[in-house]
Amino acid sequence: MAYLNHRKSMLTASELARFLNVHINTVRRWSDRGILKAYRIGPRGDRRFSKEDIINFLNEHPEARDETQEEALSRT
Repeated sequence: MAYLNHRKSMLTASELARFLNVHINTVRRWSDRGILKAYRIGPRGDRRFSKEDIINFLNEHPEARDETQEEALSRT
């Protein structure tokens, strides 16, 4: 899956939401609660999520995975 390719190591909240097949507000809520590590950038405080942190999140929360993510992670 293109979302976790080696050329792009940081994803936006909306890209991550699409990858995980959840609403963007779910990604934001997980970030706010410290469940998913986010890096804040720019004056607006936009969130970015690292590939490594996403993999760690999926390993710690297997219920968030589906077959598509399994394929994408196996190619990283």
